[in-house]
Amino acid sequence: MGVGKSTVGELLAARLNVPYRDTDADIVEAEGRPIAEIFVDEGEAHFRELERQAVRAALAAHPGVLALGGGAVMDDGTRAALAGLPVVYLSMNVTEAIKRVGLNTARPLLAVNPRQQWKQLMESRRHLYAEVAHAVVETDDRTPEEVAQAVLDALELKEA
Repeated sequence: MGVGKSTVGELLAARLNVPYRDTDADIVEAEGRPIAEIFVDEGEAHFRELERQAVRAALAAHPGVLALGGGAVMDDGTRAALAGLPVVYLSMNVTEAIKRVGLNTARPLLAVNPRQQWKQLMESRRHLYAEVAHAVVETDDRTPEEVAQAVLDALELKEA
């Protein structure tokens, strides 16, 4: 979270002349409320089921750049569905994450002690990101444009 998935995804889609889609945005649109409210009202398990459904639907129908929520890879089925696809893991360190996300945040998984929570989330997820990734692109101290170019380079894609 806060790594720039949405910003970089939109830049990549524009450079490749393909559509962009974000499964978190799909969930917000379908539910008519922010993700933080879903977490509070229905709990994380309910949100993760919505996320599983959104990812499956997007993978089946979307022909362009797709950004997944940070927790999507926790699902075995999602990881299996991503196998063989050109997945990029955008990586950053905790200092950069706190600069980007901030300490006062509406992100439900960072509500208490954001620095420690972010570290714990990354410790539990980093190996899963690496498992599904074709490439890992560092985002620390890079502009979104530089990250987008690094993704294109890592996947050896040509701009349209």
